[in-house]
Amino acid sequence: MSQTINANRLFYASCFALITTAFSFSIRAGILTQLGAELNLDTVQLGHINQMWFLGFPISMILGGVFYSAIGPKLIMQIALIAHTIGILLTIYATGYDTLLISTLLIGLGNGCTEAACNPMIADSYSGLDFNSKLNRFHMWFPGGIVIGSLISKFMTDASMPWQAQIWVILIPTAIYAVLFYGQAFPKPRAGAENALDSFKAMLNPLYLFMAACMALTAISEFGPQQWVGPILAKAGASPMLILALVTGLMAVGRYFAGPIIHKLNTVGVLLGSAIFGVIGLYMMSTMDGSMLYVAAVFFALGICYFWPNMLGYVSETMPKTGALGLSILGGIGMFSSSMFQPIIGAWIQENKVAAEATGLAGDAADLAAGQATLSNMLIFPAILIVAFIGLYFFGKKVNHSA
Repeated sequence: MSQTINANRLFYASCFALITTAFSFSIRAGILTQLGAELNLDTVQLGHINQMWFLGFPISMILGGVFYSAIGPKLIMQIALIAHTIGILLTIYATGYDTLLISTLLIGLGNGCTEAACNPMIADSYSGLDFNSKLNRFHMWFPGGIVIGSLISKFMTDASMPWQAQIWVILIPTAIYAVLFYGQAFPKPRAGAENALDSFKAMLNPLYLFMAACMALTAISEFGPQQWVGPILAKAGASPMLILALVTGLMAVGRYFAGPIIHKLNTVGVLLGSAIFGVIGLYMMSTMDGSMLYVAAVFFALGICYFWPNMLGYVSETMPKTGALGLSILGGIGMFSSSMFQPIIGAWIQENKVAAEATGLAGDAADLAAGQATLSNMLIFPAILIVAFIGLYFFGKKVNHSA
C-alpha cells in the first residue's frame, strides 16, 4: 500500500531547508569582519572562503539535477542534512583559513542539494499559477531567512557574543527540516523529464543557453552586494546588517505577493523591471551615505527581488522538457558565477582602498570610498541585463505573433 504524499508538509520542510541556506549566508556575512580580525584573514582570503559557499552550491545542485530522476529528492535531502550538519560543526570549531574553506564548501554542498531536490519537487507537486505562487513563496524564505539571520547576527554581535555562537544558530532550521521530512513520501518526477539525456537534449536550445547567461548575471547582481555588505558599507554611516535585513525583508514580501504581479506583467516584464530597479538601486548605494542608504536599499531590493525564482519559473514553463536537470544547471550557473566573483570583489575592495588612499583619504573615509567604488564596479551586471531582457521581451512577442 503506497503512502499518501503530503505536499504541504514537504513544502514547509523545503522552506526550513532554504532558511538553513539563508542563515548560512546572512550570519556568515555578519561575522565576516570578526573572522578577518580574529583569524588574521585579509579580504581576498575572505573572498575565497565565500567562494567555497558559492562553489559547493552548483556542484551538488548540478549533480542532484543529473541524478534526481534516478535517486529522487528524499536521498538528495538526506545528503543535504549530512553536509549541513558536518559543515556547521566544522565551522564552529575552525581554527584557521584551511578549515574554513572545507567547512564552508560542505555547507555550500548542502545548500545546493536543497535547491536540487526542492525546486523540481515543487514543480512535480503543483501546476499552473499555483506552481508559480508556490515557487515564489518557497524562494521567499531565502530573503526571509536572511532577514531573521541578519537581525540575529546584529543582536549577537552588538552583545559581543563570539562568532561561533552565531554559527550554532544555523543548526535550528536544520533540525526542523530534518524532522518535517522524516518518514514522508515524495513525488515522482513529472513526465517529460524522465532521464538526464532527454533533459540535456532539451537544454541544447539557444533560448536556454541565453537564459543561462542571464542567470550568471542575475545571481552576481543579487549575491555580490549582499554577501559583502559588511566590509563595503561598514563606514557608510548606516548599519550594514540592518540594510541587509531591509533588502531581504522587502524581497520576502515581494516574492510572497508575486503571483498577481507576474499575472499582470508576465515573467519577462518582471525580469526587465527588476534589472532597471537593480541599476537604480546600486547607483544610489554607490553614491549615498548615512540614512539615505536605507532609501537606496529599497530600490535595490525591488531590483533583485524577482530575479532568481522567475528565471527558474520562465525556464520551467517555456522549456519543461529540460526538467529537474535544467533547473539545477540554471541555478548552478548562477551560483558558480557568484563563486568566481567572490575573490574578485575582495580584490576590488583592496584595490579601491589603495586608490582612495592615493588621493589623500585615510581611515573611515578611505573605507567608504573603497566600498562605493566597489558597488560602482558591480553596476555593469544589471546594466547588461536591461539590454538582454529587452531583447527577450521582443523575442517573446515575435514568437507569440508567429503562433
